[in-house]
Amino acid sequence: MKICNKCLKSKSEDKFRNDKKTCRQCEWRFNQRWLRSLVKERKLSPLERLSNRLGYMGAGFIMISPYLLPDAIGAVTYVVGGILSLPQVWVAKQWNLVVVNLNVTFGYLIYLYSNGI
Repeated sequence: MKICNKCLKSKSEDKFRNDKKTCRQCEWRFNQRWLRSLVKERKLSPLERLSNRLGYMGAGFIMISPYLLPDAIGAVTYVVGGILSLPQVWVAKQWNLVVVNLNVTFGYLIYLYSNGI
């Protein structure tokens, strides 16, 4: 029998890991508590929630655009997708993706303008 240094209960040897003074149950509780303290629990603001949903819709438009590209509708869906996904990366302050989305939007606007559409 061993005594746990956390709960101070006397327990059999199989309740402990090799060369440990804390029983498995107390050790597991400590690990769970420590892991939970690492995660920040928070609610999204309405602006973040709206921008996330717009970003998902924009990503959907960008994903279907290559299949529609030979027609003008493909370039239009690229532009719409770039504009819709812009608020999500702006709110998240991911400035490199803001520049990428602006690049996609302006590039396909120039493509549409040069083709006279």
